[in-house]
Amino acid sequence: MSSDVLLEEFEVLESIYPSELTKISDTIIQIDVEPDDYDPDSGSEQLKLTLEVQYPPEYPDVLPDLLLHPIEGEGEIDDSEIDGLLSGLREVGEENIGIAMTFTLVSHLREQLSTLVRTREEVRQKAEMEKERLAIEAEEARTRGTAVTQESFRAWKVKFDQEMSVTNKAREEEKLRALTAKEREEMKRVVGRLSGRQLFERNRNLEEDTLLEEGAVSVDLSQYDRTSRDAEEEEEGLTFSDSD
Repeated sequence: MSSDVLLEEFEVLESIYPSELTKISDTIIQIDVEPDDYDPDSGSEQLKLTLEVQYPPEYPDVLPDLLLHPIEGEGEIDDSEIDGLLSGLREVGEENIGIAMTFTLVSHLREQLSTLVRTREEVRQKAEMEKERLAIEAEEARTRGTAVTQESFRAWKVKFDQEMSVTNKAREEEKLRALTAKEREEMKRVVGRLSGRQLFERNRNLEEDTLLEEGAVSVDLSQYDRTSRDAEEEEEGLTFSDSD
């Protein structure tokens, strides 16, 4: 390698990187490199490295030795990321064997740093979105409660009917206590004359009113099994005498 050739390359690099380049010796330089699209006012992550280039006597017919040094306070970078950046630099260097390549290496490193910053930002945003999605799902599950199935509805209906039976009985007893003895006898005779269908309709209306009052779901009574309906229709044909 002619010292004049390397000296000429150094002069070009110093004109391009007047504040970034530091000459360590006649064959070693360091250049501070940051992403090519970095905007200090954007609030995005800063990532800045020092590229050290050590030129062997055979340069530019062989690759120079390349080292990357993180700059304290200019963003964190791990060893695997350093290795990836160096690998990319060496590939570019191999494509430029035989010519002065330092400027090309620096330009490629700037592009690599820009890509790394964008990738980190995408990962961060995805993590935040995933965290937000999980939080929304947890809140929906908390407010949604347990899904209703046929089995759970039947169990609820049995319990509800039992509770309603106790409640209705208590209401009837309370009404009876408020009546005179003559009024109670009259009520018994009236109830005794009701057909099975009338009793069923009376109880159904009572249940529907109670369901609405309690804010529960309405029940389609037409879906009850045929056995129940047949029994009710048979009751319609029955009459009660006054003696009953």
